[in-house]
Amino acid sequence: MQTLWKGAVSFGLVNVPVKMYTATQENDIPMRMLHKEHKVPIHYSRTCPKCAEEVKWSDIVKGYEYEPGKYVTFEKEELEELASETSREIRILDFVDLEEIDPIYFQKTYYLAPEETGTHAYGLLVEALKSTEKIGIANIALRGKGSLAALRVIGDVLSLVTLYYEEEIREKEEIPNFPEPAKVDKRELEMAKSLIEQLSAPFDPGKYEDEYRERLLQAIEQKVEGREITTAPEEKEKKVVNLMEALQASLNEMKAAQSTDRGTQRAPASGQGKPKTRRAKPRSKRTGA
Repeated sequence: MQTLWKGAVSFGLVNVPVKMYTATQENDIPMRMLHKEHKVPIHYSRTCPKCAEEVKWSDIVKGYEYEPGKYVTFEKEELEELASETSREIRILDFVDLEEIDPIYFQKTYYLAPEETGTHAYGLLVEALKSTEKIGIANIALRGKGSLAALRVIGDVLSLVTLYYEEEIREKEEIPNFPEPAKVDKRELEMAKSLIEQLSAPFDPGKYEDEYRERLLQAIEQKVEGREITTAPEEKEKKVVNLMEALQASLNEMKAAQSTDRGTQRAPASGQGKPKTRRAKPRSKRTGA
C-alpha cells in the first residue's frame, strides 16, 4: 500500500509518529466514456469561456465567489500555508464511547502504522484505547481540507475515520413533504418485531456480495465472447392486500424456509454423501481505472 500521509498523533504532551494508508478500496468496474459511433474514448479539456482556449494546470487558481461574477483567488502555496499549522498532526481533543457516534457522521477509514521511532508509543496508545474501550476525537488537515476524525483500534492497528462536522449534517426538517408519524397498530407492531427477530443474525460482512458487479462481469464476458446477454427472469410481484397480510406472509415464508433448512441438515441415507452445490462465479478481470 502507498503511504498517503505522514505525521503524528498527539494527546496531552504525547506524540506518536505515524504513517497513513487507505483502509478501504472501491471494486467498481471501470467504464470509459466512448463516442457511440466511433467507439473511441472521449477527451475532456479545460477551456476558458472568455478566450476559448485550453488552460494549462499551471495557469489555474482556486477562487471563492463572494458576489455574482466576483472572486477572490488563492494560489496553491497560500492554501498550503493556511493548512500547515495542523497538516502533520492528528490532535486528539476528547476521548468518547464509539456508541455515542451516530453512523451518519462516518466518512472514510484509514489505517495508521507506526514510524520506526514511535513503535513503543504506538503500542501504548493501542493498549490504552483497548483497555478503556474509548476512541479519540481529533482534528486533522487531509487532502487540503480540515476534517473531524475518530481514532480507534481495529485488531491491534490504529485506524482513523474521517467524520462530518455537525454543520455538514442536514436537518431532518429539510426533507420535503415528510408526513407526520402515523399511529401504529399494536398487532402490526408485534408482528413486525417478530419478523425482525426472525431475520436477526450476527453481522458477517463476508456473506454479502455485490450482486450488480457480478452481473456486470458476466455481461462483459458474454459481450467479449460475442454472445447475447442473458439475464434471470424477473420475479412476479407478490400482491398483498394490506400491511397485516404482508407481515403474516413474511413470517410464514420465514417459518417455511427454516423448516426446509432443518430438513436439509439431516443426515443423508446410508451410502450417500451430502450433495454440495456451489454457485459459479464469473472470472473477475481487474483493470486499471
